[in-house]
Amino acid sequence: MEKHPNSGSREQGLRPLSARFDEALVMASSLHRLQARKGGRVPYVAHLLGVASLVLEEGGSEDMAIAALLHDAAEDQGGEEALEAIASVFGAAVARWVRQASDSLVFPKPEWETRKRHHLAQIPRADKEAQLIMLADKVYNARSILADHIRIGSEVWARFSVARERTVWYYEALLEVFERELSPALYDTLLDCVMRMKVLN
Repeated sequence: MEKHPNSGSREQGLRPLSARFDEALVMASSLHRLQARKGGRVPYVAHLLGVASLVLEEGGSEDMAIAALLHDAAEDQGGEEALEAIASVFGAAVARWVRQASDSLVFPKPEWETRKRHHLAQIPRADKEAQLIMLADKVYNARSILADHIRIGSEVWARFSVARERTVWYYEALLEVFERELSPALYDTLLDCVMRMKVLN
């Protein structure tokens, strides 16, 4: 996994982000402007910023943070056309990681379980950079489920297209396909979230 030249120990000092990151933020905000998180009250860009933050905190490069900002662009906002736009502005590597992080590029999307099983099989084959972005994405989503359960209780499960049991199954399956060595901090956070999810009503 290629990291920013100054990645590694936090004691090495600030790793300034360039204007490319600003451009990615504008693109992500524009693409997802009318999209909200599950529940409908939180702008979707909050999720994208959260995933990019986790990637940067784990020592990810600027390109990885850019891919994190755009990781749902192709899946939710344009498929191959969105990937072409990303590649033209940010390069082939960023577009490849966004592709690998997408569980579908067609509309309408395939049935939920078919889509998730296919993507679970693809995760271990993805670039390590894309795997870290996906792990950060799942950590953010799992944390959101737990936080929303505190706010609204069992109603949180109604936001998903499948029953609670299938959602929990999916997160347990993610623990099987991600390698802890990729990011012990993120992996252990996901593990903790899944353990807590399993006992929620």
